[in-house]
Amino acid sequence: MRLKDKVIIITGSTTGIGKAIALKCVSEGAKVVIHGLEQKWGEEVVAELGKENAVLHIDNLAEAGTAERLVNVALKSFGKLDAIVNNAAIVASSNIYTTDSEFLQRIFQVNTVAPFLLIKAALTQLTLNKGCVLNIGSVNAYSGEPNLLAYSVSKGALMTLTRNLGDTLHRENHVRVNQINPGWILTETERERKKVHGLADDWYKDLPSVYAPAGRILWPKEIAAAAIYWLADECGPISGQVVELEQHPFIGRNPPKDATTIPVNK
Repeated sequence: MRLKDKVIIITGSTTGIGKAIALKCVSEGAKVVIHGLEQKWGEEVVAELGKENAVLHIDNLAEAGTAERLVNVALKSFGKLDAIVNNAAIVASSNIYTTDSEFLQRIFQVNTVAPFLLIKAALTQLTLNKGCVLNIGSVNAYSGEPNLLAYSVSKGALMTLTRNLGDTLHRENHVRVNQINPGWILTETERERKKVHGLADDWYKDLPSVYAPAGRILWPKEIAAAAIYWLADECGPISGQVVELEQHPFIGRNPPKDATTIPVNK
């Protein structure tokens, strides 16, 4: 029980990586605040976890006051707050021609500003409990795909936020801030997104080895397993770190020139 009695807010946890992290956290003894926009999916997650272990809060991270409401739900339901997982994000295709100011600001509001605001709203509790923050980024933070301009830039900014606050909050508040950058993950939304892009219904079953040396892409539960280390006390004083979770070296890798192009995103 590596997270015994810890209370954790997990944004975007009605599906995908966030849901997998919530399931793993509860299995390790934590209580969780499930958050998202999908009431039905959220209720299903809470039912699976048990109402004694989880509470659901439906709210839009783009709206004012959401961060404070999430913290209040944790305190009202479980009496304290030990950790935050900033997982929620908008993954939307765009390039320099299709990205205008309004679109860019919408992506940044959810993917970068909302994590900052939640950390700020929770800082008193996190300081009191010597807690931690785990941001879920993306390997796209380093440059990103041509058709994921706004998303990639927002994840690059999140990575800088992690390293900046991972230093200052650790020194001044004893609060650790770290980040996981997943590679290509087979979430429910990713499965449907690629179908919209024109791929077959079972596209994930036959992938070029350059993208999937294991013969498949990563599963949400594999990211969740790694998340526990950063949320548990066992990671000690480590803070301000970013780790890539992908099945091949992402930085410095040179794929074959004839490799089939398949978008790789969290």
